[in-house]
Amino acid sequence: MSFDEDARTASAAVRADREAGAVHPVAGHRVPVAAGRVRLGEGELGAWQRRNRRATAPHAIEQLRLAGNLDNLARVADPEDATGAFRGRYPFLDTDVFKTLEGLAYLLAEDDGDDEVTRTVRDFYEEAVAVIQAAQREDGYLNSYFQAPEIDKEPWEDLAWGHELYNLGHLIQAAVAAQRRLGDGRLLDVARAFADLAVRRFGPDGDPQVCGHPEVEMALVELFRETGERSYLELASAFVDRRGHGTVELRVFPAEYFQDSAPLRELDSVTGHAVRMAYLAAGAADVALEQGDDGLLAALQRLWDDMVETKLYFTGGLGSRHSDEAIGDRYELPSERSYSETCAAIAVMQWSWRMYLATGSAAVLDTFETVLYNAYAAGLSADGTAFFYDNPLQRRPDHLQRSGAEPDGGLLRRSWFGCPCCPPNIVRWTAELQDHLAVVTPVGIELAQYTAATIETERFSCTVDTAYPWDGSVVVTVDAADTAEVELALRVPGWATDATVRVAGESVDARPVDGWIRLTRRWTAGERVELDLPMPVRAHGAHPSVDALRGSLAFARGPVVYCAEQEDGTTDLDLLRLLPADADRAVVEHRRILETERIDAVALLLPAMADAPAPAVLYPALTGGGSTPAGATPPPAEPMRETTATLIPYALWGNRGPGAMRVWFRTR
Repeated sequence: MSFDEDARTASAAVRADREAGAVHPVAGHRVPVAAGRVRLGEGELGAWQRRNRRATAPHAIEQLRLAGNLDNLARVADPEDATGAFRGRYPFLDTDVFKTLEGLAYLLAEDDGDDEVTRTVRDFYEEAVAVIQAAQREDGYLNSYFQAPEIDKEPWEDLAWGHELYNLGHLIQAAVAAQRRLGDGRLLDVARAFADLAVRRFGPDGDPQVCGHPEVEMALVELFRETGERSYLELASAFVDRRGHGTVELRVFPAEYFQDSAPLRELDSVTGHAVRMAYLAAGAADVALEQGDDGLLAALQRLWDDMVETKLYFTGGLGSRHSDEAIGDRYELPSERSYSETCAAIAVMQWSWRMYLATGSAAVLDTFETVLYNAYAAGLSADGTAFFYDNPLQRRPDHLQRSGAEPDGGLLRRSWFGCPCCPPNIVRWTAELQDHLAVVTPVGIELAQYTAATIETERFSCTVDTAYPWDGSVVVTVDAADTAEVELALRVPGWATDATVRVAGESVDARPVDGWIRLTRRWTAGERVELDLPMPVRAHGAHPSVDALRGSLAFARGPVVYCAEQEDGTTDLDLLRLLPADADRAVVEHRRILETERIDAVALLLPAMADAPAPAVLYPALTGGGSTPAGATPPPAEPMRETTATLIPYALWGNRGPGAMRVWFRTR
């Protein structure tokens, strides 16, 4: 069958009955309100999704075709017609097709049109699904690299770098999305056959090893949630507990890179490859939730807290080392060498969301929000067709971006990469944003993130009007409600110190408890809840152990981190000096910073001082042995001059031309 008009009609009935999002726990007290019952409006996240449909998804499809990812699968599907050789240098390039398909399932579910973009998306979806079905071996195995006739390696021969289980994880997630959003079970059949093979090979009576790249764990849990087959959950649990026992073959990097140096429950800090670490933790959180494993959940909370307190960048980026894309030591957070891979930002949000579902913590949602609007948003150009692989907090004018395995690079974003894991990840994550806005609880609904949207649940439906994150006014209008009491829980971010609430025009004395304002009453259609989150400009310092940031400060407003680009001033950014008090004198401008932006963002104009240019001496002598004769008076330093520093949202940097950028500024 194909996903035609009849299938779309049938899938609507399926979605109305099930309404499962990207993450749909069986256990626990919180169930995400999924796409189909959440529609993004004219706010910031809605604009992101429209850009995703209009530009990013078609661009990814074009690049996947040019790079040969789909051709690799087609060669395996029809060996007699195969020409050429496997294209690309990595054995996991199928995942980029799978991640894209996951996002396309969401786009197709929301789009019944017949314009050029819709046809492009639908044609690729249909072609890819058919090729994947045909490429799968009879035993369920699927990997176009190891199945290629010219590749002199056997399946499962190289678990450390072969990434077959990583491939399976992304296939499962695409399959679950297609089933839930489209009622299309073709990929689910393929994924289950591959997963069943994995259960036979790596289950209780099989090979007690793990994949070199965690990811399959959270996918297997979601497959259990979708099918009810408990062996998938058990295999995910086994993979979580097997890791850390030194089973991954080491050839290039140490065991820490693979999170294989100590069991996850015993790790004292997040470590190794940043994406691997966060994917593993996200899958472990899924396992802990479904199995009621309080010990595992406590270990994950300890690791989460340690990461947030000692290893996460101000923007929410994770990973300070380029050599192994790794997290680094506690407080090792250099701005220029921040790796902060875009995939790591997505992985941290996936972990955060699952920790919230398991614990109800508003604090983890604060981190989710920081990552979303900064480390993640910066990874995509304003026009939606170019990408950052790494996301530093400072660029000098002569810096060449080197991402993945490329030997050199340009100053700005690229249209694609030799290891293109980030662009398809952006396609799917942006398409799924509405699945991460609200959850149903036994007593009502919790609004976890704020953006313009309509949200429908059985007991309470509402419309959210807001220009968040640029404005802190959030208006929730009740569209329909149960006749019994229902709790509406509003998250108050940690940075919002003076939040106020009005219900039906009356002020409510409701102070946040653990980051939530909970309003319980019998609601009537048309009632308005007005949450005001004041957004003063804030100056932030850094922990004294962060050597790279001593004597520096950065600025934020609401959840948005700001930076300066050389584009906006004539003063060398390295000469700027700002003080905490400058935040109180900042001028806030709501304006369209880039021509391609569809929504007014916020720029900050801060009074600043600028040093005179420094002498061309790398390490000038300050005492003894200097150029000033003993007893002589050193020449007076040139006075600083007053200037204005223009700051823009960090997520928008690098869209207007190559040049210097910095988030942190000197105070002395």
